[in-house]
Amino acid sequence: MLNYYLLLGGIALVSYWVSHKLKSKFKKYSEVQLRNGLTGAEIAEKMLSDHGIYDVKVICTAGKLTDHYNPKDKTVNLSEVVFNQTNAAAAAVAAHECGHAVQHATAYSLLQLRSNLVPMVSVASQLSQWLIIGGLILGAASAAGLGFYVAVIGLMLMAVATVFSFITLPVEYDASNRALVWLENKNMVTREEYASAKDALKWAARTYLVAAIAALAMLLYWGLRILGSRD
Repeated sequence: MLNYYLLLGGIALVSYWVSHKLKSKFKKYSEVQLRNGLTGAEIAEKMLSDHGIYDVKVICTAGKLTDHYNPKDKTVNLSEVVFNQTNAAAAAVAAHECGHAVQHATAYSLLQLRSNLVPMVSVASQLSQWLIIGGLILGAASAAGLGFYVAVIGLMLMAVATVFSFITLPVEYDASNRALVWLENKNMVTREEYASAKDALKWAARTYLVAAIAALAMLLYWGLRILGSRD
């Protein structure tokens, strides 16, 4: 189990570093005020309008870095600091979340696939490790056959969650690309503001990249433990 704890520790350190870097970047770019004076909410409403989307509401939500697009009720949810502020970080986040709304409106296939997988992934994430560990315990308690199959079921559920993490990557990168293209083409930001928004979104995307790599590392670790035990 030492290797398992070393893997967990390594993942936690990288995740913490990326998260810390993201927060520092957003703090830095929150000081870059937009020359046009538009708030994150106004940026979002204009981007939706420019894409002919009129059935999506822009609302304010509590918390920090809680920004998201909800395809079920068609709402762009912006945290208070994004909704009300007039800086490059707010513009980047607001446009990114609207990028998801544009994906939804244009039936972007990977967004649809990710949305369809959400119910399954919520179950898989909760059960996978319990089944794997339970299966290994059963195997160690002289119920090798049953334990192996229980662990394999857990491994399959973990694989679903891992696939979900990798599907999320192009969805997030595409939303950021849509946001940046719109910000630049519509002259919503200056060159300095654009560079700030681009860097902020780059670091936000890296949090998803780290999560995907971590999910794959865990899947490979448990896969080798379970399948290797049959040799």
